[in-house]
Amino acid sequence: MSLPVLDLSPFLTPGSSVESKRTAAAALNAACRDVGFFYLQHKLPGTLEADALAAAHTFFTTTPTPDKTLLSRGTGARGYQKLGENVTGGAPDAHEALDFYRPSTSAAHGILCGDNLWPSQPGFRDTFSAFWDALRELGDAVMVAMAWALGYEGAGEDGEEVLLRHTREGFWVARVIGYPPLQGELAAGKGVSCGEHTDYGCTTFLYADATRGALQVQTRGGDWIDADPRPGCCVVNVGDMMEVWTNGLWRSTLHRVIHRGDKMRVSVPFFYEPDFEAVVKPLGRCVEATGGVERYGSVVYGEHLLGKVGGNFYNGDAEGEEGKGEGKE
Repeated sequence: MSLPVLDLSPFLTPGSSVESKRTAAAALNAACRDVGFFYLQHKLPGTLEADALAAAHTFFTTTPTPDKTLLSRGTGARGYQKLGENVTGGAPDAHEALDFYRPSTSAAHGILCGDNLWPSQPGFRDTFSAFWDALRELGDAVMVAMAWALGYEGAGEDGEEVLLRHTREGFWVARVIGYPPLQGELAAGKGVSCGEHTDYGCTTFLYADATRGALQVQTRGGDWIDADPRPGCCVVNVGDMMEVWTNGLWRSTLHRVIHRGDKMRVSVPFFYEPDFEAVVKPLGRCVEATGGVERYGSVVYGEHLLGKVGGNFYNGDAEGEEGKGEGKE
């Protein structure tokens, strides 16, 4: 079994026919319902994908440890995580990362309030700013496609913008991740680069280098399959909030990373998210499609995000106690 490959170009091309949109939306619905992951055929402008991956690789392989440490997150959530600092299911993950969020000046955003911490590496900030801008634009189009897939075709916020209306000021999240090979001490214990988890929010767009046999997705039957990079595509998956919106029609799928190759693996996931204050609850048509009963209560996205991120880091003392949380790729 492999992930389905989707073409959503009718939602990215002005003037596309209703029929072409319905065909693409039907395939999208099947992929989200049956797997929760898919390959999206899409070419970002220029060399954005290659530039982002190259910048990530340069950061993790050439930046001296003291310079990385200058970007440490401190009391907030933004910045550098050293190897083993990210925690999933109570166990430290064997990766290092830079975490970024939508900039915020609101004290109500707690540990997510603040500006991002940027490496001094030439071109890094410009590269990723452009990369994320492109993915926010792509995410907007995918939200419209997902609305069609759920039966919301009409114009406006009660039609094809039924999801998009909650993401216009999306509190996006992005990670730049470096995975050293799981060898020697790193292979001890669970031997996992990033433990199994679901993603917190709406929809994830993942680009990674050419390393194979690392990212794994759990099927509905409980088996694990590889989600290797596919040329001309990014890997897309639905998150926890999409599961709520669809009343469980689409499920947020478990995935993990086990990198046993011989070189540093890098990935640059972008998490397209709802507005911080968005109230997420099952959509009416999804409730009808799943038996007429709401299976999920309302969720304020920002509260959900804060609860997840707050337990996402290693909080051990000298005895090695660990906080519990989720990891993300």
